[in-house]
Amino acid sequence: MNILFIVPSYKPAYVYGGPIVVIARLAEQLVQMGHDVAVYTTTANGRQELDIAANSTVMMDGVKVTFFKRITGDHTHVSPALWKAVWTNAKQFDKVHIHSWWNFLVLGASFICKWKKLKPLLSPHGMFCDYVLTARNNRSKQLLHTVMGKRLLRNTYLHVSSELEWRECQEINNGWEGGQVFNLVDLPAGSYARIEQDVFTISFLSRVDPKKGLDLLIRALGRVSFKYRLLIAGSGDEQYVQSLKELITSLDMDNNVEWVGWKGSEDKFHFLAATDLFALTSRNENFAIVVIESLFVGTPVLISDQVGLAGYVSRHGLGWITGIESVDAISDQLTAAYQDKVRRQQITRNAPAQIRDDFNDARLASSYVALYEKCN
Repeated sequence: MNILFIVPSYKPAYVYGGPIVVIARLAEQLVQMGHDVAVYTTTANGRQELDIAANSTVMMDGVKVTFFKRITGDHTHVSPALWKAVWTNAKQFDKVHIHSWWNFLVLGASFICKWKKLKPLLSPHGMFCDYVLTARNNRSKQLLHTVMGKRLLRNTYLHVSSELEWRECQEINNGWEGGQVFNLVDLPAGSYARIEQDVFTISFLSRVDPKKGLDLLIRALGRVSFKYRLLIAGSGDEQYVQSLKELITSLDMDNNVEWVGWKGSEDKFHFLAATDLFALTSRNENFAIVVIESLFVGTPVLISDQVGLAGYVSRHGLGWITGIESVDAISDQLTAAYQDKVRRQQITRNAPAQIRDDFNDARLASSYVALYEKCN
């Protein structure tokens, strides 16, 4: 197949987090399977621009990537040059796959596809969750949706990475056709040695943001009766991080909590393998790659029921699921995970093989191809 990806940003713009890695990995795997993939993107790199010539095409790991100039330096990512290319070339592709939403770049590209009588596949990457819709710029999103968004969405097929995301998207566009396929996850070869800890050690590895619910985890740990150590790997807004440090101090937890800094691709798997439990009590998370990374090294997980992978973890018995309506509920699940050492050992034995099987790149990419063929 000849496939076009349209996405506001692409690697090496890792400032935008996990979706950049997921999208690039899918494109590269499709190329390895013999498909042709072109990416139309912008030079966006946060408030800066990538050090790549605007309106230039480069080959990146087998993928033909064109970085178009954007005329706005914010999240709108307006790029007339990209729109012109979509207008001129979109019909040459067997399938158009749009990633992201709520920015003028993809809204404009979607409008062009509609005008050209093309029905693209849309991967919103969590953009339709309740948290995103209500927490940030909700009035502007509602206006965009009313004026043009809902009409454009009806001219798309839907791809999601979890059951939770599917339900949330159906509330936005009832009857949306499409399917669910897991995100591809960059998992290294080989295995990781587990390190036995003297004190029950809990890891947090993520961007430090209110959405991630780290404050909920801290408050819950402040109520448990067992000895523990919480290792926080991540970075975020300095003011918010400081508020969390003050919360830890107010709960007399300073001796139990350690900020270990960000762990990159070379370090994070060793970090996760050296802990007894990974915890992510997010207020919303459409997928959460780090859950898969933790299970890959055999570390059980405790995640909120607002994490997209909660259903997967529950079905396969890979950890503990908690509600976040009350801190006591989280505290109870933390205690249950601590007390059930036999179950944790069982997860450590079984999880790596389960993850290798379910998150095989070639198998998942084949599922995407099947979805492209279905949505045509």
